[in-house]
Amino acid sequence: MVFSSLIFLFAYLPLSLLIYYAVPRAWRNLVLFAVSLLFYGWGEPIYIFLMVISITTAYLFGFVIEHNREKDPRRAKRAMILSIAVNLSFLLFFKYYNFFATNLSLLPFVSLPELNVELPIGISFYTFQIISYTIDLYRRDCRLQKNYVSFGTYVTLFPQLIAGPIVRYRDVDKQLSERREKLEDFAAGVSRFCVGLAKKILVGDMLAAGHEYFKTLAAHQSTTLGAWMTIILYTLHLYYDFSGYSDMAIGLGRMFGFKFPENFNYPYISKSITEFWRRWHISLSTWFREYVYIPLGGNRRGELIRYRNMAIVWLLTGFWHGANWNFVLWGIYYCIILILEKAFLLKALEKLPAVLRHLYTMLIVTVGFLIFSFIDVGAGWDCFNALFGIGVTGSSPVALYQVLRTLPLLLIAAVGATPLPRKLFAKLTARFEKTRVLIPILCALALILCTAYMVD
Repeated sequence: MVFSSLIFLFAYLPLSLLIYYAVPRAWRNLVLFAVSLLFYGWGEPIYIFLMVISITTAYLFGFVIEHNREKDPRRAKRAMILSIAVNLSFLLFFKYYNFFATNLSLLPFVSLPELNVELPIGISFYTFQIISYTIDLYRRDCRLQKNYVSFGTYVTLFPQLIAGPIVRYRDVDKQLSERREKLEDFAAGVSRFCVGLAKKILVGDMLAAGHEYFKTLAAHQSTTLGAWMTIILYTLHLYYDFSGYSDMAIGLGRMFGFKFPENFNYPYISKSITEFWRRWHISLSTWFREYVYIPLGGNRRGELIRYRNMAIVWLLTGFWHGANWNFVLWGIYYCIILILEKAFLLKALEKLPAVLRHLYTMLIVTVGFLIFSFIDVGAGWDCFNALFGIGVTGSSPVALYQVLRTLPLLLIAAVGATPLPRKLFAKLTARFEKTRVLIPILCALALILCTAYMVD
């Protein structure tokens, strides 16, 4: 089940909200736990058992860590490592086994069978959330969660289960037991959800359709214009799709009384790659910084160790996104650029006009998403060459016509990826108080339009 589906919008979500607010406050975590397991098991019910095993092992190891942290620190550390190892083993097996089996089988005298197993939905996200609890508890950054239902609610919480943001346990520790739902929070959640839904369906899906068109066209007639449109459309699509889901997740969380951290902060206005990664998928960057980069030593032990730590983080970041070589290359690509910026490039960029720094950033990001989008590395290399007129077959009137048709969508998407619309709307509502009535009207309009697109 996904948020942008009719069954979610008109059956699952209304019923979940109705039951949640109908029961006494003491039962609400239990309701959330139950409906989240239903959401998770909608497509593949068998994986509910895997999730319950992950929850239960981390929950029980938590008691061992808490009990031994003072009197036997070594045992507490072993319990932490075992808890992480158990949950990481599930992720490694389901997400990466076939990748390693395929590549190791290329070696002489090695033959590993590929297994036909489906990737459990959201396993990358909920595994990282479980690990954050285990490490935070060991570090004394959070309290032991003694209530199994509350801990299960944290891990399975359906608003952010499939696409983030990745919520660290200490960010919602008190909210699990002390949150108080308010009407203004619920209204803000509905508004945020509708914004995310519109971003995903009305803009993101249209950009995706354009990307697929130009990608297919390139297979028949490769042109420089078509190659640029392919990666520009994908770059914009990824932002609207992913940030749209994050907006929906944050909005849903507000409806149930939770306040999740922001995951995107207008990344396409950045003027360096360093700034871009402070604005893009913030919860993932924060997780790797807190639980990998800093424990490795961060930037406290000299430049060489710092660059080594960055290399490890970015290799893991690329691999986290998918079990294919293009994701590994994508991580290496950003690692090199970020190391160069830390070494000398940022100082050089500061001397350039803001518009040139922005163009530099967007060029790097767009080429990065070219690597990200092509699982077939050879096809990605062909597209990269086509950007600079290498290996193209000439001009295409069809491509030019489609570019002209797509320009209005590109303009809307480009402006919408900046803070400008939000600032203009804020000024409008601040100056003319009565225009606040536009918010529920626009939300209703967005819902109607999105429903029409989903039905169609």
